[in-house]
Amino acid sequence: MSTPVHDLEAQVLGLPPEDRARLLERLIASFEPKSKAQEAWMQVALRRQEDVRSGKTAMVSGNEALARVRARIE
Repeated sequence: MSTPVHDLEAQVLGLPPEDRARLLERLIASFEPKSKAQEAWMQVALRRQEDVRSGKTAMVSGNEALARVRARIE
């Protein structure tokens, strides 16, 4: 027998990615931040997520990012 949470999870996973992302943002925002620093970092993360989604920023792999940083400091 499934639980209401299990049923809801199945419904959410069936949504298109854009709808799941919007729901995730709303759920995260529903938790009261523990500090102003956490709230600031959350805003940075949400802004970066939107930049990637809109095409303003391209994602790079962790290895590529590290290689770029190493190249700058050498």
